Amino acid sequence: MTPSKLTQRASFGGALVFLAVAMLAGYRNIGLPPVVIVGGSGVAALLLWSRTYLKRPADPALILPLFLLTVAALEIHMVEEYLTGFGPAMSRLFDISWTERGFLLIFAFFGPILYTLTALGLYYRVPIAGFMAWFIFIGPGVAEFTHFIFPALRPAIQPELARTISAVVSNGGFVANMPNYYFRITGHYYFAGMWTAALPMLPGIYAIVRLLRAHRQAATAGLG
Repeated sequence: MTPSKLTQRASFGGALVFLAVAMLAGYRNIGLPPVVIVGGSGVAALLLWSRTYLKRPADPALILPLFLLTVAALEIHMVEEYLTGFGPAMSRLFDISWTERGFLLIFAFFGPILYTLTALGLYYRVPIAGFMAWFIFIGPGVAEFTHFIFPALRPAIQPELARTISAVVSNGGFVANMPNYYFRITGHYYFAGMWTAALPMLPGIYAIVRLLRAHRQAATAGLG
């Protein structure tokens, strides 16, 4: 069933508001990198969602298992990120204030609420739930490849010092226990969360391919 034009416009507006709020909150509380990550993933998700799910919501039997599998893989990945200090490591890398507390608030508390509501929305074919699913497939899904780049980047805070440090960052916030994963210093090519980064990428990319293929097939059959 195709949503009404009013529903489509309202859903698109809601998605824009979500992106704006997420980027503003990320910039004010952490720094510029979240704006780039959320903004880039969000714009890509917005474009793909507006051309597919927004016009004709996908069958829950197709999209819901793909979404849940991606989220499950993402949760496993975030266990490694938490244990290896992803937030503080990013703080040292980019001179931002992403504390362990901030990491937990986003991914351990707010995230699961969002994932649960999205899954419920996908079951009932709520248009904006499709946007959230596309955002997860592209953001925490595809964008995880950046973990494989981070070890090669020179940290903005005391890059030559191998040990973990605590310091006040550029925006005045204090971040404790910031590890240094700079390859030239550690001698090991690793960054927090890198070992399991591919876990959400695989179902995320597969979901994108399946959903685009299903949409094209529906359009060819005269149903799009």
